[in-house]
Amino acid sequence: MMRLVLIRHAERKLSSQRIIADVSGCQVLSERGVQQAHVLAERLRLTGEVSDCAVLLSSPVPRARQTADLLVTSLPVSAIEEDMDLCEVHPGEADGLTWDEYRIKYGAVDLNASPDRPFAPGGESWAQHTSRVRSMLERLAEQFAERTLVAVTHAGFIVVSIQVLFDIPSPGTRAWLDPI
Repeated sequence: MMRLVLIRHAERKLSSQRIIADVSGCQVLSERGVQQAHVLAERLRLTGEVSDCAVLLSSPVPRARQTADLLVTSLPVSAIEEDMDLCEVHPGEADGLTWDEYRIKYGAVDLNASPDRPFAPGGESWAQHTSRVRSMLERLAEQFAERTLVAVTHAGFIVVSIQVLFDIPSPGTRAWLDPI
């Protein structure tokens, strides 16, 4: 069985401005974010808890990639493999907008209530995002059976991974996962 360790990226610059940020709209890590990544790298080095890591994966979004760049020296790997499937919901034309600008341009969005609605033109729906995460997990399990992987990703990917793996919400139940 594959062991997958999911790490959410460290804090990004201007996170307080609430910018929707994919690959092109993302800022690099804040000073605090760099410190967070260094602390985690030191923990991983000292504990050896992923000393069997065979592959370090990263979302190509700058905040995730920079986090991975700071972690790689603490792992027994020499390279980082980027994979677009580790991204959040692809925001399409909303990339780089603030949430206030998004609401003015596209209206309020409730991805759970409207899972087939694209986030913005050129973007993904929640259903498409869930399908992408499910496919990614299946692909990794097949490709890296019996190995340990570390993936630097985003909160949305982690939430959907948990939902997929635990079948939440299960049809016919009231089970739901909302980490916020």
